Amino acid sequence: MTSSGSTPRSAPATPVTPAASAFLAAYDAVLAEWPTPVETRELPTAFGRTHVNVTGAPEGPPLVLLHGGQATAAAWYANVADLGRTHRLYAVDRFGEAGRSTVGDQPPRTTAELHGWLTEVLDGLGLDRPALLGHSYGGWIALGYAVRHPERVGRLVLLDPTQCFAGFRPGYLLRALPLLARPTAARALALADWETGARLGTPAWRTLQGLAAVQPGRRIVTGPRPRTDRLRTPTLALFAERSRTHHSPRLVARLQAHPTLRAELLPGLSHHALPFTGTPELNRRIVTFLTEQAEQTEQAGQAEQ
Repeated sequence: MTSSGSTPRSAPATPVTPAASAFLAAYDAVLAEWPTPVETRELPTAFGRTHVNVTGAPEGPPLVLLHGGQATAAAWYANVADLGRTHRLYAVDRFGEAGRSTVGDQPPRTTAELHGWLTEVLDGLGLDRPALLGHSYGGWIALGYAVRHPERVGRLVLLDPTQCFAGFRPGYLLRALPLLARPTAARALALADWETGARLGTPAWRTLQGLAAVQPGRRIVTGPRPRTDRLRTPTLALFAERSRTHHSPRLVARLQAHPTLRAELLPGLSHHALPFTGTPELNRRIVTFLTEQAEQTEQAGQAEQ
């Protein structure tokens, strides 16, 4: 739901096409499923105007939400109630996806520019060292940012992150090729349903997901895997047990030795089912980790005094 003092509708400078109008209406419909009041922020950056949906505990510690590929910031509808009881949530619409952010003349094209954009967003929101929560491609961004800019990230949560600890499985890429070659709404939903083995999401989400896949101007930044040996930020990595993007049990086993990263499995879940399936257990794990880490940081600070 949106607060009476703000509106989720964007005001693009260019004329709105029928397809764009349908997308914006679908975005509004999913945002209406958020069970908490939503404020919106429009942040100017060097790369364009960034749209942020803000909700949760007004005085809670900040948690920035970075959605996955072919998704929008509205995707967190099943998470915001639980996460927002303890944290102030900032769900960011990333450049390169459909979303409500409006790219300028020059979108981010390198990982350095992408990280520079995220720094501008955090500065625009007045956030010093927030926690970051990223799903899929959003996890790749969050992890890379924490490695490159550890002074800006307090804690990190990764939901079945891709291209971070392993590449995509060949079988998944083969299934995704038709969508990548010629995106259609049907192909986007078919890939998600195949990967999860079920009809995924609410009707409103399915409409938005299909329309998001065919919006013009989609462009993602790619780059090497983040140097996880340099990760110093306390991190929780939650891997979907049935993910078809990578072999989650193997990754969890391999990451047990990492000094600052805790890797766990999400039983019975798949990659595309996140972040809105498996709640409230998923939300409980996230909140528990963030709360534990905050308490440890506070205790460490008191010990140094």
